Amino acid sequence: MAPRTSHRAAPVHARLDDVTVQEALAALADPVRLCLVRELAGSADWSRACGSFDVPVGKAALSHHFAALRAAGLVEQRDEGPRRVNRLRREEFEARFPGLLALVLRGD
Repeated sequence: MAPRTSHRAAPVHARLDDVTVQEALAALADPVRLCLVRELAGSADWSRACGSFDVPVGKAALSHHFAALRAAGLVEQRDEGPRRVNRLRREEFEARFPGLLALVLRGD
């Protein structure tokens, strides 16, 4: 039997070709998810674990928000030991929805 490396299933990521602009906008409309995206935009790829974000939600709700961001093609996650780390799919998202992420990250 192969050794288990994680107690949870690997994250499932959206194919950006399958994501509609409505799905992307719905994911970005939530204030917590918007905060997560903005914080990721200011961080190096794979440098932020899920628990490192200062958001006013519990662990289960945070998992839900990250799942919504993955489903919208905004975030990619991978497990590194006990931590799940994140990166903003900036280039891929920009190719699919030119200019949208830049508008969201402006913050005004």
